Amino acid sequence: MELKTKEKVAYGIGAVGKDLVYMLTASFILYYFEDVLGIGAVSIGVLLMVARVFDAINDPFMGVVVAKTRTKYGKFRPWLLGGTVLNAIVLFIMFSAPHSFGEKQLLIFAWVTYILWGVTYTMMDIPYWSMIPAFARSSKEREGLAQMARTCAGVGSAIATVITMMMVYQLGGGDERLGFSRFALIVAVIFVLTAVFMFLSIQEKSTVEMETTSVGEMFRALISNDQAVAVVIVIVLFNCSIYLTSNLVIYFFKYDFGGEGWRNAYTMFNTFGGAVQILSMMILYPAFRKLMNIKKTFYAAIAMAVMGYCVLLLLASSNMQNLFLLFIPGFFIFGANGLVTVMTTVFLANSVDYGEVKNGHRDESVIFSMQTFVVKLASGVAALLASLCLGIFHISDNADAAAEAAASSIMGLRLTMTVIPVIGLIIVLISFSRRFKLTEEKMEEIAAQLRK
Repeated sequence: MELKTKEKVAYGIGAVGKDLVYMLTASFILYYFEDVLGIGAVSIGVLLMVARVFDAINDPFMGVVVAKTRTKYGKFRPWLLGGTVLNAIVLFIMFSAPHSFGEKQLLIFAWVTYILWGVTYTMMDIPYWSMIPAFARSSKEREGLAQMARTCAGVGSAIATVITMMMVYQLGGGDERLGFSRFALIVAVIFVLTAVFMFLSIQEKSTVEMETTSVGEMFRALISNDQAVAVVIVIVLFNCSIYLTSNLVIYFFKYDFGGEGWRNAYTMFNTFGGAVQILSMMILYPAFRKLMNIKKTFYAAIAMAVMGYCVLLLLASSNMQNLFLLFIPGFFIFGANGLVTVMTTVFLANSVDYGEVKNGHRDESVIFSMQTFVVKLASGVAALLASLCLGIFHISDNADAAAEAAASSIMGLRLTMTVIPVIGLIIVLISFSRRFKLTEEKMEEIAAQLRK
């Protein structure tokens, strides 16, 4: 029996709420802890790094727990609803730090709430993506459902990126601490409502066995597959470079680009960038692939990103105040990110076939579990580097520190968000060109071997 329209819509709406919450935290928690609450940047950087690595390790454990669940509501739906409610509560608490807390108390508060947020988010995120086989029976249905969910998740992420700072300002009347608390409450309520709708609309039609992967299995499969190693290096270094910039860009608009309208400028820039990234995946990637092979497309994407960073540094160093000029480097950087996001998924899929020929067994689920692990690791490393930048150059919301930063340390911010990513991208290019061998011709050979 085919999926009902209501089930598809409910599953997509669940992705919107889920990634609305995720992007609110991923994009703004550093700014909230460091700039709004005034916690030391380096302390927060260590927290974000440790929490993301712990979260990545916790994913396989949660997969095992979900796999062993048996209830009258199914295996996945109880975790979807329960995890959502718990995560929504923690989200609101995390963005509502008591005013009476001192710096040490705030630091403890940040550690406890952020780690709890990661744990509770994993409680609903793992079953969300794992439950597709339980209510979509045909492979065509599953593929279509997964694609729709990814698109809806992108919508949720885009909404959070675009509206957060404007909503925080409006809801708080200029008081960002109050604004974040009120906006987090609204997002938490939306999150719970989408989960309840999904819980009531979706029925698990079959009992499926989840494939669960331990961290040890991931690394053993990785070590035996040199092409998967090459792709993982690309994912870690490329995402570190991009995430470092995305963590610091809000500080660039607030303290460097500046002005009373910096929130509007920041919102417009993110809106433009999100649109470019989506269009890059949908239009630019197919266009490039018609003109060149996938390795050359990858080189072109890295060249685009490097060019974008160079133009960004040039424009920032000229102290220009024209937002639309920033769209030029934004186009190249966001466009490259969209291209590489597609290609790394293709590269990983190809490395699975390669590993089957080389090692005699297929590690598809293990290799793709590694992708989630390394992306989270990259985000943690980038957050730590961004925090070190903020600490070294004394960039904060304190009026005296902000004035000092404007006088002597803005160039440090500019260099950190442009030069360090370029260095990372150059290492990506060198490593990829030396290590990656899965050209179209090589994949045809592998396909022929697999058919035999």
